[in-house]
Amino acid sequence: MSKGSDRRDALMDLGHERPQVPAKARNVSPIVPRGSIVGRALVVVVAIMTFLACITTGVVLLVRASAAEWQSDVASELTIQIRPLAGRDLDRDVTAAADVLKSQPGIVDVRIFSREESNKLLEPWLGSGLSLDELPVPRVIVGRVTQGIKLDVAALSARLKQAAPTASVDDHRAWVERMRVMSGVTVLAGLGVLALVVIATVISVSFATRGAMAANRPIVEVLHFVGASDRYIANRFLRHFLRLGLEGGILGGGAAMLLFGFSESIAGWFAGTPTGDQFVALLGTFALQPSGYLVLAAQAILIAAVTGWASRRTLFATLDDIG
Repeated sequence: MSKGSDRRDALMDLGHERPQVPAKARNVSPIVPRGSIVGRALVVVVAIMTFLACITTGVVLLVRASAAEWQSDVASELTIQIRPLAGRDLDRDVTAAADVLKSQPGIVDVRIFSREESNKLLEPWLGSGLSLDELPVPRVIVGRVTQGIKLDVAALSARLKQAAPTASVDDHRAWVERMRVMSGVTVLAGLGVLALVVIATVISVSFATRGAMAANRPIVEVLHFVGASDRYIANRFLRHFLRLGLEGGILGGGAAMLLFGFSESIAGWFAGTPTGDQFVALLGTFALQPSGYLVLAAQAILIAAVTGWASRRTLFATLDDIG
């Protein structure tokens, strides 16, 4: 037997000895590799974007809750100032004004500030240790209004002036309006940041999708050659990017929830300090309500959905170019 026939027999034997792959095992490997560098980078980007979006939303919720509490507290009080007047007894005017306020329907509590307490109210502007006895410091009366009752401030002011000519009434409407404006501006700023995060996420996902399609272009062309439709190919990529979006959303949203979960304890470390008191005055106790955590979870899912939507749009556009 010649050497050529021996070689042909050997090749035939190798062909018979080639292992047969089961049909189920041939389809185990996905079209898009799961552990690619592009996929890991996209998970990190989506996680960062979700974290920033959730932090922004959480801060907006805290500011709105604090502003609502401020408005409720300020709107439920009236402040009456009695200024000293030559020839009149200031203490008698204060008592007469307090009696008028107590007789007003809707007033549930009246507190008269002593001379020392009234002087103490000026310390944040004038400092401590000053003698204010020679200054015409007004006396302050605070009345608490029943929730939901709207007083006739003009009529009350006229009655108070009959008892004490120098009395002036402040129902804090200006402060309430400022708080309302501040809360609205904060919400608008938060929506602006969220819009930027969504735009950045869409751009990142679009670039990642195009990169994955370019890296797998030969596979896509083969699938087209064997008759696979664009929808079939796009669904394989869409599942891949939707899974990456869910992973990034869970990581970023979970990190934000943990941060807000520990924020109350962290705020307790700075309690009693000027910085801590200012932050507590602005954001309350840093504790989100359970509904706030539901909003953060929904936002993480929304960003994952945006990831899937952006990848789908890019997929069909890229498939049209390849086709």
